[in-house]
Amino acid sequence: MDILKLVIQIVYILVCIALTIIVLRQEGKVGGLSGALTGSSETYWAKNKGRSVEGTLAKATKYLAAAFIILSVVLNLKWW
Repeated sequence: MDILKLVIQIVYILVCIALTIIVLRQEGKVGGLSGALTGSSETYWAKNKGRSVEGTLAKATKYLAAAFIILSVVLNLKWW
């Protein structure tokens, strides 16, 4: 059991580091309220965001955040 816990802790640390790096690489959302006030519409880049680097970073953030939450729960179970 100790080896399994050690492996999960190492994976947890790697997920934390990767999540931090990916969040810091993302750009801010500038077009929020100001874009709504000026009437800007969807552009080509906004429509195809899932295929761009920003879309890939957003997907990776979601998956790593889910892994972070699941690993946090597993590491805090009382049966270790």
